[in-house]
Amino acid sequence: MSDFNKAFEIILQNEGGFVFHEIEGDLGGATYAGISYKNFPDWKGWNLIDKNKKYQETSELTQSELTQLVKDFYKINFWDKIKGDEIRNQKIAIDICDFAVNAGVKTAIRFVQQILKIQQDGIIGNDTITKLNGIEEEEFIDKYIIKKIKYYVAICNRNSSQKKFLLGWINRTLKGH
Repeated sequence: MSDFNKAFEIILQNEGGFVFHEIEGDLGGATYAGISYKNFPDWKGWNLIDKNKKYQETSELTQSELTQLVKDFYKINFWDKIKGDEIRNQKIAIDICDFAVNAGVKTAIRFVQQILKIQQDGIIGNDTITKLNGIEEEEFIDKYIIKKIKYYVAICNRNSSQKKFLLGWINRTLKGH
């Protein structure tokens, strides 16, 4: 079975590490370690970040707390929802989880289900896990890459203000493949 800690390392690299970002035009708005305030305003880490903004740095204790909160966030909201522990292939599990972080869990799972040619309900159940664990890594990854790139291009075609992110999304998609 796959290891969340390995996936977390990749996600953190792709999300820019333990950094607070505000990028003009980013529809996600202010983020910390890739966690969007707009999409997750109730995340407990925001209290620590807001408290420490006036000091312009976090203490070692606060950073340790934030690290654990970030790790718990990605495990609960993404890894557990894609049933990463039940996916046998580590690379496939990481790829699905990382895309779920960037595009949403249901979108990531629906793309998996399209590749597996099963019902596309956006929820990983026994059928999805069984078929996913039976597919060849290279076949899955190649098809998933194409679906992700098409998804990002479609975003840019709908909203031209997002074109500045396209190269980064494509690079993220191709990274490690």
